[in-house]
Amino acid sequence: MSSSTAPSDSNPSDPSTYPRQIHLPSENIYLELTYSPLDTTTILSHISSPSAGANILFLGTTRDTFDSRPVAQLSYSAYAPLALKTLTTIARDTFDRFEGIKGVSISHRLGTVPVTEASIAIAVSAAHRGPGWRAAEDVLERCKERLEVWKREEFVGEEPEEGEWRANRDRDASGRRVEASSSSKEGE
Repeated sequence: MSSSTAPSDSNPSDPSTYPRQIHLPSENIYLELTYSPLDTTTILSHISSPSAGANILFLGTTRDTFDSRPVAQLSYSAYAPLALKTLTTIARDTFDRFEGIKGVSISHRLGTVPVTEASIAIAVSAAHRGPGWRAAEDVLERCKERLEVWKREEFVGEEPEEGEWRANRDRDASGRRVEASSSSKEGE
């Protein structure tokens, strides 16, 4: 059974229609797009399982510099119906890709995210830590490759409209620029 906090026909760009959440209790999946700060206690509570020996939480936060330029803040936007569909696919696939996964939660913040605040939270519960760690990293990388969320970096001393839009897939896990022709393929 699926539950959602906003009807699918409501305006996906209106912040007052958020948070948008999908909770699939029978699959132990929780997904969220929100304009509010991410609540890690709630996120972890959604993946809790008595058969989990590991609960992994990753937070992606706004850092204060990018390419030696001081960052004022990040701003995120999304097309919620499509983004939630993609998140559902990523979460469900995680159970097939990794052994012993007990729960998956993915929350992404939209709007302005100041320096030091989290823009994405990924939580995975698993029977054992090894598959849990690998699954959490895989979920993050798949979100960066596929999720319909766009980021704009705004820099100190510049007007907000001078900010730079970036695709999450433009950088690898170490922050190195990824060329479009050399982007990673599924399963590598």
